[in-house]
Amino acid sequence: MTIKEKLKKLLIEELNLEDVTPEEIEDDAPLFGEGLGLDSLDAVELVVLLEKHFGVEVKDLDEGRSAFQSINTLVAYIEERST
Repeated sequence: MTIKEKLKKLLIEELNLEDVTPEEIEDDAPLFGEGLGLDSLDAVELVVLLEKHFGVEVKDLDEGRSAFQSINTLVAYIEERST
């Protein structure tokens, strides 16, 4: 399983996203607002998810904001920090 596949699966499981499959989550679609529809509470859970499953810490808000734009930006963030 790739990081992208694992991340999509974890998003659905950990954030309790109903009626969404990993295949339906577009790689470049926004995670917040119009795209996947995540909110600020989901952002906090996402920070915990990254640390728990990938060993990656989000140290500041600006860094997190750019990483949390889409699945692709999040995968790049994880890959950069897990080497």
